[in-house]
Order: sequence, then C-alpha cells, then structure tokens
Amino acid sequence: MNSPSPTRPWRTEFVLLAAIWGSSFMFMRLGAQEFGAIPTAGLRVAIAALFLGPLLLWRGLGPQLARHWKEVFFVGLFNSAIPFACFSFALLSISSGLSAILNATTPLFGAVVAWAWLKDRPHGLRILGLLIGFAGVALLAWDKASFKPGASGLATGWAVLAVLTACLCYGISASYTKRYLSGLPSLVTAAGSQFGATLGLALPTLWLWPQQMPSPTAWLALLAVGVLCTGVAYILYFRLIENVGPARSLSVTFAIPVFAVIYGVIFLGEVVSLWMLVCAVIIVCGTALSAGLVQLRR
Repeated sequence: MNSPSPTRPWRTEFVLLAAIWGSSFMFMRLGAQEFGAIPTAGLRVAIAALFLGPLLLWRGLGPQLARHWKEVFFVGLFNSAIPFACFSFALLSISSGLSAILNATTPLFGAVVAWAWLKDRPHGLRILGLLIGFAGVALLAWDKASFKPGASGLATGWAVLAVLTACLCYGISASYTKRYLSGLPSLVTAAGSQFGATLGLALPTLWLWPQQMPSPTAWLALLAVGVLCTGVAYILYFRLIENVGPARSLSVTFAIPVFAVIYGVIFLGEVVSLWMLVCAVIIVCGTALSAGLVQLRR
C-alpha cells in the first residue's frame, strides 16, 4: 500500500492558511469601523475561544490547561489581546494591505527579542536580514506615517506604531512560549491563549461597547475573523508546524500580504502604490534572511 505524498497536503494547507490570514485584515477593518478597536479585538478572541474550547475538551486536554493556565493566559495577552487591539486601531486609518505588509516584520521582532532574551544571537546573513528588513520598515513608514490627523480623524503615524507594537508583542510571545511552554500540546496553547485574551479584554470591551447596534455586515465580519481567521487558522498553523517544522511554517508570513492586498483592492477599493510594493519586497527579503530561510551555498 503506497503511503500518501506529504508534499501536496502541506502545500495546500500553506496556501489556504495564507489566504485565511490575509483576509483577517479586511474583516477586522470592517468590524472596527462600527464596533471600535477594543470591542473588535474582544469579540474576535471570545468567538475563537468558544470555537476552540469544545475542541480542547474533546481532546481531553483540559487538565493540562489547568496546570499551565498562568503561562498560557500570559501568552494570550501578548499573542492575541494586545496585537488584535493594535491592528483594529490601526485599520481605522490605514489600509489592510499596508497593515499586512508591516505585519510581515513579525519574524524580525521575534529574532531581536530572542537575541535579547534567550541569547539566540543571529550571525552573518541573519544580521544582514535584520538590517534590510528594518530599513524597509523605515522607508515605508517615512512615506506613509504622518502624525497629523487624516480623513478618518486619526494620524497614520500612530497606526503604523500600533502595528509595529503588535509585531513586537508577537516576538515577546514567541520567546516566552519557547522558554516556558515547550512540549505543551499546541491546542492547549491555542485555546488557552484565547481564554486569557478574552478575560483580558472583557471589561474594556464592555466599557467601550458601541451605543448604536452595528450592522449585520460588521457582525458577520467578526464572526469570520473569530472562527475562520483565528480558530480554524490556529488549527491549520499548528498542523503545519507538526508536518513541516516551524521554519517552513514561518514563511507563511510572507504570503499573507499578497492575499491581504488583493482582498483590499477587490473588496474595499484600496489603492496600492508602487512604493508600497517596493518596500514590501525589501521587508520580505530581509525577514527571510533574518529567519534563516535563505542561505548562500558554497
């Protein structure tokens, strides 16, 4: 009996995951415009927790979450609550495509945090990649960031800083997970982190709940970003890690902006400039080098 080829399933899941996560920026933008930044983030993690919780219990992993709930909930704050709030705020004044391009810097911040905290010092091409990647961010921010209020009433500069703060939080979460949660089943971390994020955002979400009932479009957008872009995406992502390893799984970050830009242009009428595309290429190249995904052969 022939064993199935491992290449086709992971490639399909890779593309599917990039397409799903690419759509999250569009859905968050639609939700944030009516719910506001904090309620959008709070509902996203709450919906994801309701989706992943029964799956966690069905797999019999509840006791493991109970033993590690403090560490897992901490990850939820830095891997979901704060980043999702930052992205929701940013999407009120910048395009989904721009936010997705900036999100591609997550491995850069992850490398810097690992260097400072875990003493995982990059060498050679990885250091060059960090410099190239952050140069791309600087060029993009220089062109797009302004601290004067725009058409939305918010300054794009604060939005850019919010996205970069989210990426820094992702880097902190990754190093914390590696140090304190290694060996814990991925579903425990995924579901438990959403519980922690939900608790962290519960009071701010209720306090800032919109006075006017949001439209069905906004509700559907949050349902999609909670179930599809958070719950289902986490399952696909951790399956990808198990099948092909973390390094190859990390490269999904580079494909996300492609889908986000396409969705933004088609469904939201966003405009993509040539300068954005040039900076995106610089950021992706630098990130690939810093993550060790590109190496010179001798």
